Amino acid sequence: MGQARWEILNQLKNAVHTVPVPPDFEKPIYQSVDLPLELAFREGMEKVNGFVHLFSTEKELYTALKEFLSSRIKDNIFCNEVEIGNQLNKFGIPFQHSSDFSKNVEVGITGCEFLIAHTGSVMVSSAQKGGRQMFVYPPVHIVIANKNQLLGYLEEAYFGISEKYKDCFPSQIALITGPSRTADIEKTLVLGAHGPGELRVFLV
Repeated sequence: MGQARWEILNQLKNAVHTVPVPPDFEKPIYQSVDLPLELAFREGMEKVNGFVHLFSTEKELYTALKEFLSSRIKDNIFCNEVEIGNQLNKFGIPFQHSSDFSKNVEVGITGCEFLIAHTGSVMVSSAQKGGRQMFVYPPVHIVIANKNQLLGYLEEAYFGISEKYKDCFPSQIALITGPSRTADIEKTLVLGAHGPGELRVFLV
């Protein structure tokens, strides 16, 4: 018998048998959200390299959005959601409306189903009029959201989407927690590996 194998078997033989501590089923599963939801969401999103912009009014939001997009080429900004598109038009923000993206697409603007403060995540679904491509194809993904879409925990979001769609459930529900990322190569974090490299939430 090899020395290494003997040492391992000897350690197992002499190991102290311990009884695992039974779980406390009354203890909350999640760490509590103590901050106001919008601040907790921003804190969670920033931990995963996302950006959250908070505003008091829609006018402030779309004015800031217009300024942010001013350096972008207008033909490379896409939004396929009618309500958001109407607001973009109202505030004079140029964009394209098409399901056939240009290969030069730079920015995709969408809404969301819910924002989850505990994890800093954005819940989206295939039921949104923008289509699934808008969540993964543009290098920069901008989410327009309202404070009434903010929830504390994931189970609240699942309950909310179940109530919203009832018998006509979306074929896809996804959680976006920060920009797309990978660390498969050399353990080096790379953003934008399989989707947007930049995620920004504009929240009023």
